[in-house]
Amino acid sequence: MKLSVRGKNIEVTEALREHAQKRVGKINKYFDFGTEAQVSLGVVRGLHTVEVTVMVNGMILRAEEATNDMYASIDMVVDKLERQIAKYKTRINRKARQTGGIRAAAELPKVEEEGEPQVVRTKRFPVKPMPVEEAILQMDLLGHDFFVFANADTDEVNVVYRRKDGNYGLIEPTLK
Repeated sequence: MKLSVRGKNIEVTEALREHAQKRVGKINKYFDFGTEAQVSLGVVRGLHTVEVTVMVNGMILRAEEATNDMYASIDMVVDKLERQIAKYKTRINRKARQTGGIRAAAELPKVEEEGEPQVVRTKRFPVKPMPVEEAILQMDLLGHDFFVFANADTDEVNVVYRRKDGNYGLIEPTLK
């Protein structure tokens, strides 16, 4: 597993790096092919935050956890990733079978099968061209966590969303 560990507002000690590599590297046993992971350790307002993004053969697994202890955050985020793998193991199995396989599927924790998620509601609404700042204002006025709009600068559909840290994000889709 290719693993990169970086810190935000924190010095990543060798012990911390080794613990993150050992624990996050644990999920590599579920796959037959190479995986790549990015671990971001940070301290925000006294909370030790760990974000892990794992690229598995074209799929992305992501988990985030924040506690008062960095080592506990790392352990909890790995548990969260293992639950994601267990929850989506049929989808992962299908994708993996096509390209190389998943191993140790029996080692995955048992998760009750919940049928495939389905679209239960469709909304249609006109999108009015507006600048990003106006879209953020509109989102705040509606009390939503995200807002779809036509970007007046690029003439493309974009999404603004509220991040956990209180800031905003902008999604600008591109075709591959």
